[in-house]
Amino acid sequence: QVQLVESGGGSVQAGGSLRLSCVYSGYTYTYSTYCMGWFRRAPGKEREGVASINFFGSTSYADSVKGRFTISKDISKNSLYLQMNSLKPEDTAMYYCAAGRRCDYGFGDNAWYAWGQGTLVTVSE
Repeated sequence: QVQLVESGGGSVQAGGSLRLSCVYSGYTYTYSTYCMGWFRRAPGKEREGVASINFFGSTSYADSVKGRFTISKDISKNSLYLQMNSLKPEDTAMYYCAAGRRCDYGFGDNAWYAWGQGTLVTVSE
């Protein structure tokens, strides 16, 4: 059973930065199936994919965060990170770490099967 625990959320002013972390356990994978990602759900909106990363470090980002957010991983520590810079009020959301089947399946629901409890990010004007 995959377990994921996020941390690092908080309140920040627009233009500020935050670094989210996720520690996971029980995730089994091969070189081709390793895929970890970050999602978010803003109040009143549907969940959206933010970023993903595969075993080899290839990344994918939502258009809304490109150039501002950076996803990274440390497989030796079973950890995933999301560096968020130049934060905007519209980035306010609950952020979730997720384990997926293959990154080339994209952010669709069928590609992801385990989620953390989330960490709240609030960006004020």
